[in-house]
Amino acid sequence: MKARDIPNLITGLRILLVAPFLWLLLREQYGAALILFVIAGVSDALDGFLAKSCGWTSELGGILDPIADKLLLMGAMLALGWLHELPRWLVALVILRDVLILGGALGYHLLVERFQAAPLLISKLNTLLQLILVSAVIIHYGLLPLPATLIDALIGLTALTTVWSGAAYAWCWGQRAWRQTHPPVPSRDTDER
Repeated sequence: MKARDIPNLITGLRILLVAPFLWLLLREQYGAALILFVIAGVSDALDGFLAKSCGWTSELGGILDPIADKLLLMGAMLALGWLHELPRWLVALVILRDVLILGGALGYHLLVERFQAAPLLISKLNTLLQLILVSAVIIHYGLLPLPATLIDALIGLTALTTVWSGAAYAWCWGQRAWRQTHPPVPSRDTDER
C-alpha cells in the first residue's frame, strides 16, 4: 500500500461503517449511532483533505467517495423515515432527486459523452442540510429534545434545496447535452465572391 491510497482506504472504512450505523439507528440506539455518524463525517473530511492537499486523488476515489456519502445519507434518511422520525414525503423526494440525477448521468454517459461528475454548489448545500437534518433528528430523538421549529425548518430547507438541486442538475446537464448534440452551425461569410 502506498501513501496515496490512504484516502481510498479511509473511504472504504467509511463504507464499512454504514451497516453498523444503520443497525444502531433502526434499534433506536441513537447515542451510538450518532458516534458512528460523526466518525463517518470526520473521515469524509479527512479523506477529502488528504486527497486534495497531498494530490492523492484518483479515479477510484472519485467514484468511492460519493458512493460512501450516498450510502450513509440515503440509509439514514430511509431508516429515519421507517421509524417515522422524518416525513416519508421528504424521504421520497430525496430518493427521487438521486434517481433523477443518476438516470440523467447514465443517459448522458451513454448517449452524449463520458460523464464527468461536477457537483453544483446547490448540491453541496443540499448535502450539508441533509447531514445537519439527520444529525439533528438523531440528537432530538436520542439525546436532547430540540425545538420542533428547528426540525421543521431543517425539513423545509432540505426539501427546498433537494428540489432546487435536482432542477439545477437537470437544467445544467440538459443544456450541456444540447450543446454537445447540436453544435452551432457556422455562418456563411457574406463577403464571398
